[in-house]
This record gives sequence, structure tokens and C-alpha cells, in this order.
Amino acid sequence: MNLKPASAAELQKLLADANARGEKISSFDLSAFHRLLEHKAEDMTATVEAGMTLAELQKELAERGQWLPVDPPNPARLSIGALLAANASGPRRFGLGTVRDYLIGISVVLADGRVIHSGGKVVKNVAGYDLMKLFVGSRGSLGVIVEATFKVLPLPETEQFVAAKCETLDEADKLLEAVSNSELAPVVLDLHNVSSDTRHLSLVLGFAGTRDEVEWQLSRAAELGVNQPSSLDYERKFFDETSSFQRLSVLPSKVSEVIRSLNHAHFVARAGNGIIYQRGQFSRDRDDRPTKLEDRLKNEFDPKHILPDLYHD
Repeated sequence: MNLKPASAAELQKLLADANARGEKISSFDLSAFHRLLEHKAEDMTATVEAGMTLAELQKELAERGQWLPVDPPNPARLSIGALLAANASGPRRFGLGTVRDYLIGISVVLADGRVIHSGGKVVKNVAGYDLMKLFVGSRGSLGVIVEATFKVLPLPETEQFVAAKCETLDEADKLLEAVSNSELAPVVLDLHNVSSDTRHLSLVLGFAGTRDEVEWQLSRAAELGVNQPSSLDYERKFFDETSSFQRLSVLPSKVSEVIRSLNHAHFVARAGNGIIYQRGQFSRDRDDRPTKLEDRLKNEFDPKHILPDLYHD
């Protein structure tokens, strides 16, 4: 069953009725929930409905020189609700964190139609239980996010990307270690092989801030041999392709070990975070997930299991 409510009140009724019947909900279309409800630029906060796309939100915020510091792929097709449900992120996660770090308030409709709120509309709000971390990344399995409040940041004065080509993974490892041991503070630290020859690796650094700060970091990066002008085109190329990919999450120290096992498949690795995206099919391994805790939470928030499971096809 797919739900396409026109309002939060209608969503509450649809869920309550489905819950009473024990009817499984397969998906939600919240495209009617597309408003920026409030943007207090002076307080650097914004409240938005879950159906608004990330690209639309960023455009609105940019008019006041601000942005929500998250950059997952395909923002024009990614709603705020989907962003939160998947805890989606992009290359700037290394220096700026995830959407969870900027969420200060949330409204959720539960499986039985009740509405709950967590947090508030001010940055220092501490009222109530912190349920926000519970719903971020829950993939709609515990409730339907309908509204969110974020703290936002000023847009950086400038942003620059540089890269270094590496012939071998050992060479890339040495360069990554040199960057990690330096004074550099990149917002992007990626390793990828998105090119015509997948055996060649590129280490990409991104710097953002004032012009003086960025120029200083670029000069230090050049001393390490990372000095080729670059961009995030590899990111767009990788995620614009229609073929499937898998997402692996490992310790940053294990990134190279995993890359060695990929047999030259196309990949983009968040080298500083331990997240690797690789082209190809895969089966999800539940053994390393806290499935007992997931089941307890599911039974608490959705005892009739009418909402999608945490990981579902």
C-alpha cells in the first residue's frame, strides 16, 4: 500500500486506519509537504517540511548566504524526509559531519497515527528525550518524518579542490598518511578510481573557508604533492550512472584493505570516514548489525509492523 497524503492530518488518519487493519505500508509520497516553514537567518535555523527536496532548501537558504552543510548525491531528487531516513551524506562529510549533527527538532507521525516531537526550534533546546538520533537513519521503519528544524551555516567565502594521481595503492596510502599527519584540515578527503583506467587512483582534497585560509591550505597541500586542480565531477559521474553499487562502512584504517579486494571495480572512498561505494551487486550482511535492538525498537514503535522494515527491498 502506497500512501500519498495531502496533509499531516490526512497522514495521521491513513496510518491509524492501516494500523487498525494491520495493513502493510510499502511506501510514502510526501510531495505535498514541500514548504520551507521558517528561516530565521539571524538565528541560523530553518524549519522545513519533509517533502521539500534538499536542492530546493539549499536554494532558499543561499538567498540569505546560508546552507545546510550536507551534500549527498542527487539533491534535486532527494527529499528532506529521505535525507533524514537514510542519514545520507556526501564527500564533505569528512569535514562537516552528517545531517544528524545539524538536526535540532523533528516531528514524526507514528504507525498508529500519533504525532511526536523531539527537540525544538532553537539551537540550545534540550527539552524532552532525544528521539532525533533514533529516527535519523531508521529508513521509515519507526515512523514518518513530516517536519524538521536544522541549524544552518554561512556559505564559505570560497572552496577549492586539488588532487594527486597515484599509480599504486601503496603510494596512495603514504600520501593519505602524510595528509593525516599534516596541519591540513580538508572538508573533503576522497580516494577514487572513477576514470577510464580503474587501476589509476586519485586522492582528492577539498578546502573551504575564507580566501586566506584556503590559499594557505592549498600551499601546504602542494608541498605534499597534492596540487592538480580538481573538482567533484567524479562524484557526480559515479552516482549518475544507473548501474547498482554497494555501500561499505569500515574503520578508516581498513579502507585500503577493502579496496585491494575490489579487483579494480569503480569505487569512491571517503578515505577519512571509512565509507566505500563500489559498483556491483551485493547482499546485505546482517551479522554485524544490532538486530536484537532493532527488533526491540520496531516492536515498541510499530508493534503491528505495518511500516517498512529497516532494510527492505
